[in-house]
Amino acid sequence: MNYADIRPIDVANGPGIRVSLFVSGCTHACPGCFNREAWDFAYGQPFTHAQEDAILTHLSKPYVKGLSLLGGEPFHPANQETVLQLVRRVRGVYPGKDIWCYTGYLYEDLLAGKVGEHGGELLEQLDVLVDGPFVEARKDLTLRFRGSANQRLIDVPASLKAGDVVWWRDKE
Repeated sequence: MNYADIRPIDVANGPGIRVSLFVSGCTHACPGCFNREAWDFAYGQPFTHAQEDAILTHLSKPYVKGLSLLGGEPFHPANQETVLQLVRRVRGVYPGKDIWCYTGYLYEDLLAGKVGEHGGELLEQLDVLVDGPFVEARKDLTLRFRGSANQRLIDVPASLKAGDVVWWRDKE
């Protein structure tokens, strides 16, 4: 897997100060996408253990609330195995940090195993999933942590427990 960017300090893609990983590769090709260059799976640099280690170092800061995964498309089948490995490692080292993921896929399709070999397992590791493609006609700059009104902020553990989609609510 390649990655487009690692931001050691990000305040736009989830609550608090976060570390964000922008993976490369996306086939959704949403019109109006803010990160078109990351559609190309060859864009950026190879994601290696050195980048994984750097992310864990950035997460070690006490003021960092968690990790956000964006793209490109973290849930694309070509990216899932590497993203899952990273998420497992973050969970093991920093169980108190939350993990957010932005995807153009729908929660229901990920849950049903319709997206790649590791999609369901990756979903189970997340705290919040921002799902759905960016829809330019539904773009709304007033929305928190999402670009268009069709996208949902899903509390993954609560949704898995309830057997239905539970929207994330900021507890702060």
